[in-house]
This record gives sequence, C-alpha cells and structure tokens, in this order.
Amino acid sequence: MRVRFDIKRYDPEKDEAPYFQNYEVELGETDRVLDGLNEIRWRQDGTLTFRRSCEHGICGSDAMRINGRNRLACKTLIREVGRRVRIEPLLGFPVVRDLVVDQQRFFQDYRSVLPFLVNDDPPPPRERLQSPEARRRFDDTTKCILCAACTTACPSAWGNDSFLGPAAIVQAHRFIFDTRDHATVERLARLAGRCGVWACRTAYNCTMACPREIQVTRAIAEVKRAALLGGP
Repeated sequence: MRVRFDIKRYDPEKDEAPYFQNYEVELGETDRVLDGLNEIRWRQDGTLTFRRSCEHGICGSDAMRINGRNRLACKTLIREVGRRVRIEPLLGFPVVRDLVVDQQRFFQDYRSVLPFLVNDDPPPPRERLQSPEARRRFDDTTKCILCAACTTACPSAWGNDSFLGPAAIVQAHRFIFDTRDHATVERLARLAGRCGVWACRTAYNCTMACPREIQVTRAIAEVKRAALLGGP
C-alpha cells in the first residue's frame, strides 16, 4: 500500500526554521516505519538524516516522535500507524539535523548517577553471586536501552533543563537496589536534590513512552522512598 510520510526537516546551517517535507513509499502492513525511512533515504532523498543501528529494538538509537508519540522506528509497524505517518525529532533536545538530536546533556545526566557497580571488596574467586529474589528486585530497570523516549516525554524535563530525567533515575534504581553495590548513599545524595527525583510530578508519560515497557514511574517512586529512608 501507498504510505505518506510527513517528515520534519531542519538543517540549522541553512534553514531559518523547521518545515515538513512529504514523501510517498510503497510498504506492506508488516513493514516498519524504519523500512519506510530507509526507502526514502536510499531511493528518494539521500539528504534525509536520522539515527539507526541494530534495527531490532535493542540499541535505542532510532527513537523519534511517530504520529505524536515517542516510539522506536524499528519496532513500529505500518499497520499500527496507518497510511499517513508524521515523523518528528524527540522533544526537548537541540536538533542537529532533521531527526537527529543532540543528546550530550542526556548522557551527562546518565553518567552523574554512577551507572555502574561500585564494590571495593576484594573480588571473589568467581562472580559476585546474588539470589534470584535479590535480582528480581531491580530486574525491570535493567531493560533500559537509553533511547531517551521516557525523558523526552516528561513535562518536568521540558520545563526544567536541570532535571536529571526519568532515564537517569531508572539507571540509578538498577544499582541502588542491587545488594552487591556499595554506592547507594552517594547516588541518593545526587538524586535527593530539587533537580533529582523530587522534580518528578508523576505524570506517567515516561511509563507510557517506554518501548521496553519498564514501569518507570514506579521505579522513580521507589527511589523517592529510598531517599526518604536513607536506603532501599
């Protein structure tokens, strides 16, 4: 079937303002939005700029607004969006070109919460063992692929450039509730300020936007509780 793509274009080096450009592509219902974007770039307009990598919903690089929702282009089927598809870059980030946004601040916030295991004990002969029950405590937040769909769907992030954002808090949750980690106090100190978990207004946009179906709002609530209690 013939599918029309309305794509928001913008090259800051030559365009005064963003504009929409229309393309038509022949696609099947089980083709993905990313297939359509690839067809446009490969066969119609080589200047169209967007990110993609694994094309299997693992790397998170092709997150964008599809018909008004943050989604991964590689996981969104044409039958889910219909014969007319509106494509825009993620909100809240400076646009580098077309659908590519500058994520430097996003990854800076991510790094600030110490997104790695901290344990200065002498290493055991093999791995640091953990019970299945202890693992399940934070299993949901290990699924984050840093696509930024949650953070760029968050009204608090839109209105507060200093807010760490849902993705960073999700990454912190994964280690705060890991019984093998020793940096809980330091992480909670970084998250307890006005630009940390307390900037969240529980809008649930982040949970609805997550392509991995992580219960983001619940994770943020659990970090808030840990901050009040001084630990998990």
